[in-house]
This record gives sequence, C-alpha cells and structure tokens, in this order.
Amino acid sequence: MNNKSKTIASWIIPIMVGVIIAVLPVPAGLSTQAWYLLAIFLSTIIGFIMQPLPIGAIALISITITQLANVLKPSQALAGFGNSSIWLIVAAFLFAKSFIKTGLGRRIAFWLITKMGTSTLKLAYTIILSDLIISPATPSNAARAGGILFPIVRGLASAFDSEPNKNPRRVGAFLIQAEYQGNTVTSAMFMTAMAGNPLAILLASQALGINM
Repeated sequence: MNNKSKTIASWIIPIMVGVIIAVLPVPAGLSTQAWYLLAIFLSTIIGFIMQPLPIGAIALISITITQLANVLKPSQALAGFGNSSIWLIVAAFLFAKSFIKTGLGRRIAFWLITKMGTSTLKLAYTIILSDLIISPATPSNAARAGGILFPIVRGLASAFDSEPNKNPRRVGAFLIQAEYQGNTVTSAMFMTAMAGNPLAILLASQALGINM
C-alpha cells in the first residue's frame, strides 16, 4: 500500500466505523443521542490511531460533529476546556516541548553524567536522576524517556561498543533497563510527570469524592 492509499484509508476507516455504528439499531435502554455519541467516540479513537490529521485537529472535528448532529449541547461539548486539570496538562506539555526543543533536558543529563558517571552503575543512577529532575516538567513519560534520555543512553552504549546486534549485554541492555524502571517510578512521583496523573486525580474526585 503506497502513501496515498494509506492516507485515504486513514480517512475512510474512522468515518465508516462511525457511520456503521450510527445506522445500527439503538440498543434497548440507550437514547439515540447516547448511541450517536458512542459512534463519534469510537470513530475519534480510531482517528487518533490512524491520524489522518494531528490528534488536536481530530478532536476539534469530533467536537464540531457532536454539535452539528445535535448530540451534545455546546456547554457539554466544551466543558472539558474549562477544567483546570486539563489546562495543567496543557501547560506542562508546553514546558516539556521547551525541554526537548532547547535541549535543556539533554544538557542537564550530560552535566550530571560528567560529574557522576564514573562507572556503569553510576551511569545508571545518573540517568535515573536526570529523569527524576526533569520529570515534573515533562508530563509525557514516553517523550521524557524516548525523546530526551534514550538518545543519550544509546550514545553511551555505542561508546562502549554495545549495540543491539553486537555485545548488547555489555552495558546497553543494562542502561536501557535501568532507565525503563526509573521512568516508571518517576512517572508516579509527581502529578505532572505523566499526563494520566491529573486525570486520575480528577476521576477520583468526581467518582469517589477523594480530594487531594
């Protein structure tokens, strides 16, 4: 399948899924609006996966469709934009983008490595410490580990002649595993270390009445 065919398919498949679900008989106990909302929701999720457009654009199109189809009232469709937790995530992602674009995250990691990375074990601790320091300002653990720290770890492994297909267990596999485990821990340490944390707090507050 060439690129043009993939692009066409990425548009057609989400639309077809939404249309097919919408024309199916509405299950007993559900309103027509709720069934249409499910169709739009599933179509949006598939659109996020196939990405005919950036995720933000797809989300705005979906919100617009809910208005045109009279599925949600404007106040309901736009309620999420008035949520402080959502804007906290947006602000944190802006900080994360600046960390990656300016190279500040890498500079912090390299500085720590030059000061502390005198052995393989210390290198692992230093990488995890770097993750810990930048985690409050990078709410995407994937972006933090993959966009900032992985190139550093990959470079360190190459410096020790440890490649995926050549001496992988000399140091490369150890450093990658150390960063993976450290990233998992730092993601849970700060509310803004992972995008899901503020949402989890919001759901806990709304569903269980737990406030932090």
